[in-house]
Amino acid sequence: MSSLTIKDLAKKLNVSPSTVSRALRNHPDISQATQRKVAAAAEKYNYHPNQLAQSLQKKRSNTIGVIVPEIRHHFFSNVISGIEEIAYENGYIIMVCQSNETLARERMNTQALVANQVAGLLIAISSETTAYDHLESVLNQKVPLVQFDRVVESLKTSKVVVDDYHAAYGAVEHLIESGYRRIGHLAGQDGIALNQHRFEGYRDALQDHGLQVEEQFHVHGGYREEDGRAGAETFLAMDVMPEAILAINDPVAVGLFTRFKEAGVRIPEDVALVGFSDTPAAALIEPALTTVYQPAFEMGRMAVSLLLKQFEAGPDFIPETVTLETKLLVRGSSAARRVS
Repeated sequence: MSSLTIKDLAKKLNVSPSTVSRALRNHPDISQATQRKVAAAAEKYNYHPNQLAQSLQKKRSNTIGVIVPEIRHHFFSNVISGIEEIAYENGYIIMVCQSNETLARERMNTQALVANQVAGLLIAISSETTAYDHLESVLNQKVPLVQFDRVVESLKTSKVVVDDYHAAYGAVEHLIESGYRRIGHLAGQDGIALNQHRFEGYRDALQDHGLQVEEQFHVHGGYREEDGRAGAETFLAMDVMPEAILAINDPVAVGLFTRFKEAGVRIPEDVALVGFSDTPAAALIEPALTTVYQPAFEMGRMAVSLLLKQFEAGPDFIPETVTLETKLLVRGSSAARRVS
């Protein structure tokens, strides 16, 4: 790597070091012609910014750490795309880790990112995260932290969420209005705020329409397709199955769908299904899956925007929560029930 400094490059171009610095960061105050000139010179002289020196000067790096439960989950990959877009526009790069839905890996990822002196952290907690000491440690070390989607409500951080309660309420109300009465819920694990809010929406929609919550129809699981298949086995073993099921997310709903199909259960004639997040698979299965659309890309953009806002505010930072809107996408898996 060349030992050329930003001052050396500025001298060769006969401009100030600050102009070179801003040009390399695509600062809007620098003309495109100058940006191209500086970029060409940087390539010619093999100039690479000294990230360590910049970090020491700014007291933080230009890297933002991101921890998600699973990168393969379409929802989180879209969130990451949104994060990257805004981060890149503002001169930051992102370092993405996945917890693989385990608390142990989430702790390890958090410690590693902080040790690498990231400018800040963005996190959606794992399904196992009911202890938060590692996140409290991040805050105690004054590392900016923003939570999104799955959050710890008690932590004093900025958060980006959707209105899980009303989204679930609306989904169940749609099922009731479509003629379904015995409605189940394949939920996530206990102890996660998102799961609790969706359950409360499910419960209240039933009760507000004069229906009972039948405890055997409230089944706990995880967030993956295999958890949906396992949940389907639980429902299939019941003497009387629910007429409709609200799944915690689309992968779980797809798992329910495929196992029910294998068992000869017709959808929606025997069991109607509703998912959550609107993944591509939701529209590809037949009948297509009714689901709650979540603005994943916008969630990522908003999460990193709140982090950048915290950088600027410094000690005057006040946490804020942004709640994004959802939309129920009605498809064939919850078609109106035909009573013979």
